[in-house]
Amino acid sequence: LAGNEGVAEVAQSQEAEWVISAIVGGAGLLPTLAAIRAGKQIALANKEPMVMAGALMQAEAKKHHVRIFPIDSEHSAIFQSLEGHRREDVKRIILTASGGPLWGFSREQLQDVSPERALQHPNWKMGSKITIDSATLMNKGLEVVEARWLFDITAERIRVVVHPQSILHSAVEFVDGSIVGQMGLPDMRLPIHYALFHPQRVYSERVPRLDLTTLSQLTFEEPDTARRGRVASVL
Repeated sequence: LAGNEGVAEVAQSQEAEWVISAIVGGAGLLPTLAAIRAGKQIALANKEPMVMAGALMQAEAKKHHVRIFPIDSEHSAIFQSLEGHRREDVKRIILTASGGPLWGFSREQLQDVSPERALQHPNWKMGSKITIDSATLMNKGLEVVEARWLFDITAERIRVVVHPQSILHSAVEFVDGSIVGQMGLPDMRLPIHYALFHPQRVYSERVPRLDLTTLSQLTFEEPDTARRGRVASVL
């Protein structure tokens, strides 16, 4: 099978209970919608379908009694932090960003940055496009839109915070001032594992463990949109 129709046919396969949507970019929209309409549970790794058509995706999921489980590390962390809490008690979502491979560079240093340097992400091994988008913070903009539709919350209640260590993957602030977050090593196996076994938490030796005693510091900063804009224009 090949092409859009072939991928959509696979996504609707009778043998499948789950569909992991991980096709890069807008090409993932139609097969993901096909899977939803076929009643498959969705584990969403590709953010573009939700960015492009979040209202439609959620409406179709509700119509066909399908749950969409995010397996982006940040959105999985938000999903986990919301479990067991009333949505009306949520004040805002705290969406963390690593800052990318150029975080901390001065404006002068950014004058001569190369694409090769921008591809050297300190925490994650990702494809070229998403790594460059991380360097410019463009990827975080897409994630804000995705979070808006995944969790039915306005963009004004989503705060982006730069966390270079990528240990706190995101958090939820509640109206009483409590902040509930999810921590772990920068490894995608944990959010995928959580989604596939939800609502159970199943032991696995393949999921890496975080040892808090090995952490020297966790830091959080406001994003510098002026400098990130400079990176985008250079690259």
